Amino acid sequence: MAPTSSAFNQFSSGDVLADRRVDYARMLAEAGDHAAAAELIEQALELSPRWAAGWFMLGEYREKAGRPDAADAYRQTLELEPEDVFGATLKLALLGEESVPDLPPSGYIESLFDDYADRFDTALVEKLNYSVPEKLAALVAPHAPFDYVVDLGCGTGLLGEAIRSSVTRLEGFDISANMLVRAEQKAVYDHLGQADLSLPHHEAGLFSESLALHRADLVSAADVLMYLGSLETVFPLVTALLRPNGLFAFSVEDAGSDGGFVLRESLRYAHSQAYIEMLLAQHGFTLVELQRTVIRTDGGKPVRGILFLSRLGA
Repeated sequence: MAPTSSAFNQFSSGDVLADRRVDYARMLAEAGDHAAAAELIEQALELSPRWAAGWFMLGEYREKAGRPDAADAYRQTLELEPEDVFGATLKLALLGEESVPDLPPSGYIESLFDDYADRFDTALVEKLNYSVPEKLAALVAPHAPFDYVVDLGCGTGLLGEAIRSSVTRLEGFDISANMLVRAEQKAVYDHLGQADLSLPHHEAGLFSESLALHRADLVSAADVLMYLGSLETVFPLVTALLRPNGLFAFSVEDAGSDGGFVLRESLRYAHSQAYIEMLLAQHGFTLVELQRTVIRTDGGKPVRGILFLSRLGA
């Protein structure tokens, strides 16, 4: 499946006996016995009661076992780790214990992709049939070549590789430092930087004395916006990046006829066509092309998405 919380593969409890119980719990969970796995995590937490990753793990095992006290474990995770690097807020929302947040915790997204960077290309492309970079590259190809492209949420550089030959200057930005290291190794970007798309555009990290406003004739966001809910911060950012008549090419997971955006069990958000078209109109974009497509598989099932190509101005 696509990136999930790093609680299962990071952070020792600090207690050898507790860690041993966690190892047994993982084995039981892999065999499908989540109730027994939860009991072992409870024993581990008696030895290491302030281990936030363990409380999150307990929440997931309780949830899969159908226990009603999963939310209690997620709340304890948040108490111990207020920055919410595990995404407990999202879990509580899916359980109906909290309202769905407009945006996920930035610490969660950064931690998620820092942990996933080393295996991202192999897991996503080879195992999940991830195809957004190639499809977005094909969508913008008739409008190439491009003088200046800004690739938002560039990850390891998959889209950069796909469009490099038709771009004079290519910049990539991502919230994950580990992803940026991987992208740098591919040597396809002229500039790489860390940025948080959930922040207002003047705080996001994409502008400086050397990174001017309105510098790009194409802004791309491949498989990025599903890690945000509300896109109210993204569209002002893109308009600040684009030159007049510049293009914005991006993908979303398809929410179908659901309202604006919905949080899914994957802890990713899906967005409706109507919501995206409303934002495009509000921010002065004209829709050039729209494609519905399968963007990856998850749990062996196709994940359907929408690719948008829009132009700033009429």
